[in-house]
Amino acid sequence: MGQSRGGLSTKIHALVNETGVPVRLKLTPGQDHNAPVCRILLGQLQLGQSVLADKAYGADCIRNV
Repeated sequence: MGQSRGGLSTKIHALVNETGVPVRLKLTPGQDHNAPVCRILLGQLQLGQSVLADKAYGADCIRNV
């Protein structure tokens, strides 16, 4: 889906429920930043829900959403 120095790559961003079942998926080119799609997925959360994410989503612009 995306072209980078390493070749073609794609990122799969997933919002899952408490049992790990995907609720919403978003595909982006591998070279795209995580923040824009993360804001879209976090916008789907209800007040009081928790987020568990890896360090790729640790930017201040994401943590302050």
